Amino acid sequence: MKKACKNNLPALLFLFALVMVWQLGAMGVNAAYILPSPVQILRKLWELREPLFTVHLPATMGVTAVGLGISLGLGLALAVGMDASPFWRRALYPVVVASQTIPTTAIAPLFVLWFGYGIWSKVLVTVLITFFPIAITVYDGLRCARVEMIELLLTYGASRRDIFFKIKIPCALPYFFSAVKMAVPMSVIGAAIGEWLGAQSGLGYFSRRMMTQLDGAGVFAPIVLLSAAAMLAVGLVGLLEKRVVKWRGES
Repeated sequence: MKKACKNNLPALLFLFALVMVWQLGAMGVNAAYILPSPVQILRKLWELREPLFTVHLPATMGVTAVGLGISLGLGLALAVGMDASPFWRRALYPVVVASQTIPTTAIAPLFVLWFGYGIWSKVLVTVLITFFPIAITVYDGLRCARVEMIELLLTYGASRRDIFFKIKIPCALPYFFSAVKMAVPMSVIGAAIGEWLGAQSGLGYFSRRMMTQLDGAGVFAPIVLLSAAAMLAVGLVGLLEKRVVKWRGES
């Protein structure tokens, strides 16, 4: 516990310094609809706690969870397929890269037209943003398996299945957790973008609604909540990584 506090102390001090600079800057501007102070945002969070925590946060987290789950399945399938077959690698890799050149804010309204204001239009935005780092990072992890180790197992009569589970998966596990830690914040962003452009609930929708009312603190309150949820999720993934990837040294 003491070691964890010591490791997090620099980040906490830097965060505190940023918040103080923000507070002083907001006091200098003295226009809450342009730059609300952290104190005003926290007060707004408390005032709007019921709709934010009981309606909009669960809606956004639901979209995030479904989108991230689909991205994990799709990304892992693409990574394994590209690693297993040179044909699929040549066929899929350019398409995977090209998918990231699509402007999300341009295609998200089309998802709303196709699927309406339900969950799936937001899920598709989340998947579009998050499957790429999972697929490419896990693919790189599978490819980093040492050739001499694979050749050694082959001389012992190992099958492709043995090589995959005994060599490639252990090599790819650190890459997998790094990809998930990248994908979690991006999935939250994707859900918020989808809700901003078309939704009936969610933190992105709520932030846009507050903007129409020129409520600066109300715009920032769901954003702060989104950031806190993303950081908590990344922290949980990091704890799981330490339990699973025990051979990786702590920094």
